[in-house]
Amino acid sequence: MTRDTHICVAKIGAAHGVRGEVKLWPFTQDPLAVLHYGPLSTKDGARQFDVLRARVAKDHLVATLSGIANRDDAARVNGLELYIPREALPAPEADEYYHADLIGLSAIDAQGAAIGTIVAIHNFGAGDIVEIAPARGPTLLLPFTNAVVPSVDLAKGHAVIELPAEVEGEDEDDAP
Repeated sequence: MTRDTHICVAKIGAAHGVRGEVKLWPFTQDPLAVLHYGPLSTKDGARQFDVLRARVAKDHLVATLSGIANRDDAARVNGLELYIPREALPAPEADEYYHADLIGLSAIDAQGAAIGTIVAIHNFGAGDIVEIAPARGPTLLLPFTNAVVPSVDLAKGHAVIELPAEVEGEDEDDAP
């Protein structure tokens, strides 16, 4: 499995105020770490931004980015994801991994049977959610906890998933 050479560390949100500040959602363990990575770039590398200043707000940062001078500039960058080279990040500790490394892994049960493929890791504010696309049927959204994802083996390209009983036992005949 090929690892991404760049890792998404933040996403720009809506303009904040009239002086060009933006809401910034960092995807780093320490939200203010985005201040120390140097220039952040778009996935295609076409645009780069330095985080000049940032302060913590409720569930995001309010940031001043280089090249963003007013509210109109801020509105134009809304929704951009910002990346840094993988080598700029510290190596993960044992039993740690970057979310980007999980995307594309096979999801298997404890006996090794295929469940699907990990297609995304989400966080809607209450903790990480792993999204698994089975071979057929709707995707599964499961809490990313040690009970649900007891092990990840990047070298073998899979994650063991313990399906909750209500998911495991679902059958079309059980539908109300």
